[in-house]
Amino acid sequence: MNYDDSRFGRRSFMAGSALAIGAASFPAFAALPAEHLSVRIRSREDVGPLPHIWSCVGSDRAAITLRESWRQDIDRARQEIGVRQVRFHGILNDELGVLTRYPQHRSGTANFHNVAEVYDGLVDRGLSPFVELSFMPSELASGTAQFGFYKGNITPPKSFEAWGAFIGEFTRFIVGRYGIDTVAQWPIEVWNEPDLPFFFTGKQADYFQLYKHAAVAVKSVSPRLQVGGPVTSGAKWLPEFLDFCTSENAPVDFVSTHSYAGEMGAKRDGPRMSVNDVIPAAIRGARQTISASRHPDLPLYVNEWSADSPAMIAHVLTQALGQAQMMSHWVLSGTYEELGPTDYLLQDGAMGWALLLRGIPRPGYNTYRLLHALGSRRLLADGPALASRREDGSFAALVWNLAEVPQAAGIPGADAKRDVVGSGKRMVVAIEGMKPGQKVRVTQVDQFRGSPFPAWRAMGSPKLPTSAQIAALRSAAVLPAAVLSRLDANRQLTLDLPAEGVALIESASGPSV
Repeated sequence: MNYDDSRFGRRSFMAGSALAIGAASFPAFAALPAEHLSVRIRSREDVGPLPHIWSCVGSDRAAITLRESWRQDIDRARQEIGVRQVRFHGILNDELGVLTRYPQHRSGTANFHNVAEVYDGLVDRGLSPFVELSFMPSELASGTAQFGFYKGNITPPKSFEAWGAFIGEFTRFIVGRYGIDTVAQWPIEVWNEPDLPFFFTGKQADYFQLYKHAAVAVKSVSPRLQVGGPVTSGAKWLPEFLDFCTSENAPVDFVSTHSYAGEMGAKRDGPRMSVNDVIPAAIRGARQTISASRHPDLPLYVNEWSADSPAMIAHVLTQALGQAQMMSHWVLSGTYEELGPTDYLLQDGAMGWALLLRGIPRPGYNTYRLLHALGSRRLLADGPALASRREDGSFAALVWNLAEVPQAAGIPGADAKRDVVGSGKRMVVAIEGMKPGQKVRVTQVDQFRGSPFPAWRAMGSPKLPTSAQIAALRSAAVLPAAVLSRLDANRQLTLDLPAEGVALIESASGPSV
């Protein structure tokens, strides 16, 4: 669906996707969905813990975390979506002055003043960093090749020994400042996507040496510290990396990698894979590789992935449970300058990754709010659903309606169209173990509810909204109010979900989202 098509304007959309639940009063349907979805939840069948593996987010580079706009976004995300950890590039970038040649010295001198300012800004908020050791300080670099607006040096070191010594100094600094009990909880990975030439000019063998020297240096400070890699795109290099760690006795405590749904190359010779299944397939493959290695029990951290479709976010995270121990959305904040500052705040099309833009939540952000409302125990569910029990005994489940929505593989905002293949569906949710007539609350998020885009288009789609318009967009995109309803005589709830839509169903007696 192209949102510029007048057939899919706000009025016709809302008429066709109004919520139909029990005896509650809602707008009349212009046309009922022709397709149906069924979900069955067994509210008394606990199948184990439900880890909130989505509590880490990505955020451009280290220096960006010093900005007030970014700090406002992370403060909000910590409160509303349960963010506990943040990953970013460039803690070793020249812009932070970590290894500076002073006039009085012949060689560079380590200076971690700005590192402390970055990490203090997280720790003081009750957050922790997922430490990414990148990029190469110019004093250590073998070349001058750079990446991005912030000019991170992407070359291997002149001396791997000097690189290792510097990483040892960096590690001793953070342990000395924050304490071993704290830093032992911070995963430390080496570099970012070394398989891509615009992030690393060396070969695979160069990266493995980069990794080994850094990992040994980290462990020399304390064996309690966690170190891992290879931090590749598309789950590449995993078998080779694990074989290297085994043969070279290189320390490894976790495997980290990235996956984006735009990486559709896996099914070129056969049926095209659904965009919704690209990331889950990559995660399963990565887990199988780890299980077949000499390190079968290593945790898997997918610390870059993304989706701008609410239903896809819910689907991917549910599929990742039991396979990955972390799923870090790239990125939280629109304060993002990897390829330079954008010349727009909102635009139609494949906008890519950011969940919050100047305090304006996108549908993905509000989807994470619904996910954060889930409990810590998982309940048995059949169909597109993730059901839970909270600590207070109340019930909360997320249900969704998947659609095919192309996802950005590289540059956010490069595509001015957002074509959606999918339709609204009537969903019947049977909740076994609850009483007929029991009250529940339902909160829905899609591209029109919990979204700034309808109000933004009504303003004339300004590229750079005024302060007053930004305030209005913030208000327009808030999480919709929950609707109170009851289960019918068959303990069922009937609701209509638009393409990409998600809905949170909660016990009316429990805390609201």
